[in-house]
Amino acid sequence: MRRLLLVLGVAGLLGAAVAWSGSEGPPAGFDFPNGGRKLVSRPQPNDEPDAFQFAIVSDRTGGHRSRVFSRAVEQLNLLQPEFVLSVGDLIEGYTTDHERLTKEWREFQRYVTRLQMPFFYVPGNHDLSNVTEEKLWKEKFGRRYYDFRYKGVLFLMLNSEDVPGKEEGNISAEQLAFVKKSLETNRDARWILVFLHKPMWIWPDPEKSGWLAVERALGDRPHTAFAGHVHRYQKFVRNGHNYYQLATTGGGSKMRGKERGEFDHIVWVTMKKDGPVLANVLLDGVLPEDLRPIETGEEAAPDYYRKPTQPARGKVLFEGRPVAGAEVVLQSQVKEPRAPRADAVTGADGSFILSTYTADDGAPVGEYAVTIVWRKPPYDPSGKPGKNLLPARYAKTDTSELKATIKAGQNDLVFELRK
Repeated sequence: MRRLLLVLGVAGLLGAAVAWSGSEGPPAGFDFPNGGRKLVSRPQPNDEPDAFQFAIVSDRTGGHRSRVFSRAVEQLNLLQPEFVLSVGDLIEGYTTDHERLTKEWREFQRYVTRLQMPFFYVPGNHDLSNVTEEKLWKEKFGRRYYDFRYKGVLFLMLNSEDVPGKEEGNISAEQLAFVKKSLETNRDARWILVFLHKPMWIWPDPEKSGWLAVERALGDRPHTAFAGHVHRYQKFVRNGHNYYQLATTGGGSKMRGKERGEFDHIVWVTMKKDGPVLANVLLDGVLPEDLRPIETGEEAAPDYYRKPTQPARGKVLFEGRPVAGAEVVLQSQVKEPRAPRADAVTGADGSFILSTYTADDGAPVGEYAVTIVWRKPPYDPSGKPGKNLLPARYAKTDTSELKATIKAGQNDLVFELRK
């Protein structure tokens, strides 16, 4: 009897090996009527029954650039996700002019209706900055926060502008009650994906804004969060869960590259059994089969406050030594709307090149107050700002006493800091 079992066991193993080698039936899911079975590395295709793929677009506003978001729409039609989600800031907004707001929404929806798959709206501060915008949103879309399920995954589409006007965002008691009810109703959801505009976890008091209450409601259930607003890509890990702050899809950006998290992208998400798998798809890398650039007629937002810039570079020293990784900000002292603000991060030798509107474009002529902060790290994995290694007085314009004058032509600045 033992010999028979041993023979059967060996035969089973040999049979499995033969099947794998391709001399018996084809690997699962494939058919090779004319041979070629040995050329397959794995017998099982990547086709989990509950897996699906969707895409996320990020901010389009804050001075949107021409022919970016509209191009992303055409690129999404090439990529063919099952649906597309947003993290808000869809129109420039910030006005009570109903006619202008209607025109902006008409323009945005003209692009979205070209998508060959569903598009899910989420409001941002540009979309809900005042009562007029709130009323228009309600007329067009109804709810400002909602949920839905797809293949066992719960999508929580939240409103960080509840109420509008708070820099750090806000989750009202009513919205929190909705979140709790949704989580209770969907206790069998295999994963929870949270979408909102502002990354509310990066501000100093997420308890005050209501975000920590949302996190407590989520508890230890598997979840992932996506936000925008800052126009700079960054990943955080809070309580073992991944949170993503996305860059832009045509929104205002100095476009200084991956090192600064400033680029145009689509986030491609493959939802697997054990969680989402993310790929950042940079728009410049998505081309049609004929390799021709995708041309659209989308115009940039008019910038009535933009001024000519002058080249400006400099160096930061602390106690006579170069400071690497410090953030330098020059804030114009002119009292006017959208007064110029230039910034940079110092390199290994303490040097920097200022950017105001685009990468390394310098700064407009004028007088500036200067702040310098040197945090290591800039943020910890949970989103809390790192420790500032410079004296605190340099972090605020009213105490730093650092000044800069930008003149026509090349400007060279040196900031020597002391304890």
